[in-house]
Order: sequence, then structure tokens, then C-alpha cells
Amino acid sequence: MANILEQIVVTKRREVELARKTHMYSISEMETGVKISLAGSLKNKPGIIAEFKRASPSKGLINGFSKIETIVEGYANAGASAISILTDKVYFKAHSDDFGKARLVTSKPLLRKEFIIDEFQLIESRAMGANVVLLIAAVLTKEEIRGFTQKAHSLGMEVLLELHHESEIKKVSGLEDMIGVNNRNLKTFEVDIRQSSRIRKQLGWPEIPMISESGLSGIGELKYLLSEGFRGFLIGEHFMKQQNPVQEFERFMQQFERELVS
Repeated sequence: MANILEQIVVTKRREVELARKTHMYSISEMETGVKISLAGSLKNKPGIIAEFKRASPSKGLINGFSKIETIVEGYANAGASAISILTDKVYFKAHSDDFGKARLVTSKPLLRKEFIIDEFQLIESRAMGANVVLLIAAVLTKEEIRGFTQKAHSLGMEVLLELHHESEIKKVSGLEDMIGVNNRNLKTFEVDIRQSSRIRKQLGWPEIPMISESGLSGIGELKYLLSEGFRGFLIGEHFMKQQNPVQEFERFMQQFERELVS
């Protein structure tokens, strides 16, 4: 049986084929959004990328009641360096207007969290108002990563390249703005934050910011990862599973600033 990532890619190819036939984007739409640098921000100061996520293949429904505008605005006001928005409808239960609603309530950098396999999705991301796009090394060749990164840059967006395994390091093109390490094994769904450290050590100390993703929930984990050279932390489920995600983020952010940044 194909693993979940392979299943998602098959679905994405169908979605892109349909979208190409039904969506056209104008030059004015390419100029949508605020062109600000998340990479530059993280170089100056470590930060948290707070994620809005309703569901996931590993956890099922996480939060089916929170309004995206309330959460995004709350995260931004409480000091998030950026906001990550899942846009996959099938596996992560995103709504088609989620990204647009998020863009209306904040000028913070917005990361489009999507499984990008086609250049069309980059054009789509720019039209949605994305500042940063995610490229997942596990589903792309090195040549695709290089080409998609160049295209994203030409559209005024930054690229976060996500690695899951040491074997993917060879796909790093050198053009990326940030490198992320996903601590979740996509075949077993097990989380091991030491994966971030293992991959960082094999990469050396890259000049671009490194971001740890998935399974993070405690300040102690972030303290360890800061000592390992990470500048950003993408956290979604820990906040979204709370009855009041914004309140938990405010508490977490205050502790983060007090103990790790100041």
C-alpha cells in the first residue's frame, strides 16, 4: 500500500490538472500580498511560525470549531514570526477561502503549506497572497526544487525546503531561503525531534535559517533546538488542539520570549 505522501501526490496531480482548466491568473493577482522576508526576520531573531490546521492524516480532526480569522489575528498580535496555513482540502480539511481570510487580517508573512508538485501551484500561491511556499524534498527531484525555487523568487516569494530524512540532503540546491526539518516519519507517523539535530549536523551550519517542524510542544524542546542551530519552530497541533488556541499561543510565546529570546 502506498504511504500517505504518495497518496497525497496522486491527489494533487488530479487537482492541478483540473485547476489548470478552470483558473486563470492576471498580472495584478501576481502582485497580491505583502512582500516581507521571513528568512530575514529569523536571521535577526528566533521565532515561532504558528500554524492553522483543522486536521491531519495522522491525527484526524484536530479543531473543527475555530474561525481562521480569529486564530490568525490572535497569533499575529501575540508575536508569531509568521503564520502557516494548510490549503489541502482532502487530507487536512482546509476551506477554499482560508488563505484569503488569513491574508485580510494580518500583514505578517504567510506560508502556504501545500504539497507543491507543479509550477502552476506557485502562480496560484502568489495570487493567494503567499509570502513563503513550502517545497517538500521527498516528492521533488533536485532539478524540480531548483526550478520551483527560481520561479517562486521571480514571483516575489521565499522558499522553505522541507527535509524528512538524511538521504534528501543531496537535493538541497543552494537557492533556498530556509531549510525545514520535519520530525515526523511519514510512513509510521512517529515523531522524533532528534531528527532535526541529525540533519542539521550533516548540513553543517548553513547561512540560511533552519526551521524545526512537527511534534513540538514544550519550551525545553525549543531550547535544545536553539542550541543545535535552529532559528524557527513551526508549531500547529499543540495550539490547535486547545479549547482556546490563541490563549495557549500567548502563554507559550510569553515563555518563549522570557526564557529563550530575551
